[in-house]
Amino acid sequence: MSSEGEGRFHMVDVSLITPGSRRAMLRTDDDVRIEAVYEPSPTPVTDTAVVVAHGFTGSADRPAVRRAARVFAERGAAVITFSFRGHGASGGLSTLGDREVLDLTAAVRWARELGHARVATVGFSMGGSVVLRHAALARETDGRADAVAAVSAPARWYYRGTAPMRRLHWVVTRPAGRLVGRYGLRTRIDSRAWDPVPLSPVEAVPLIAPTPLLIVHGDRDAYFPLDHPRMLAGAGEAELWLERGMGHAENAADEELLARVGNWLTRA
Repeated sequence: MSSEGEGRFHMVDVSLITPGSRRAMLRTDDDVRIEAVYEPSPTPVTDTAVVVAHGFTGSADRPAVRRAARVFAERGAAVITFSFRGHGASGGLSTLGDREVLDLTAAVRWARELGHARVATVGFSMGGSVVLRHAALARETDGRADAVAAVSAPARWYYRGTAPMRRLHWVVTRPAGRLVGRYGLRTRIDSRAWDPVPLSPVEAVPLIAPTPLLIVHGDRDAYFPLDHPRMLAGAGEAELWLERGMGHAENAADEELLARVGNWLTRA
């Protein structure tokens, strides 16, 4: 194993997903190891790298994340996927969008260390909340994003207005639920409550401009109804796409939508 990039990441020898791709274990500012995958575009038309932030219980190797990465790469951009803390082969425990900002910052920095002057972020569900908060909190650092897209993101914390979100809160807040998360959903969840409560997505949006921002949401989202994307878009300078017939997050994003998002990310 060899170290590079001022100790921020370690390269590990594993099989390549595509020619020219590489895997790494990144180190966050709070010393959590995050697995990440870099894939160059087969038909590069831009120097943009797109960093993909998955939803809760996802990982870099989940089929829906791999599909999104493939479509974005086909739009001419390099792509970095990674697993949030507590997910996949990453270390640490999931904090449901709080300290995950540090995971995304590590991935964006890696993209810049690999030579990409322009880095765009796209997040799904929990990952959507993270890209919004990251864009607000890291905008003046080397981990900043140059364009941001949030898909199926919540606008506010502690939302329990739908049955799926009530089930999610049971998983997160109850000891038995966290066991289900660990062994059934392969997600390791921090038992500690937020202290302090982090900046919410809707509070982050006004701080993002002038960075281009896209909000995407399906009108059949079973987790977050349409008041969430409308609240986000109304809080600052953002483009809003309400997608007819779409459900929730990366599993519901078809290739046509992903292609449009990829085009936006590389051109915004």
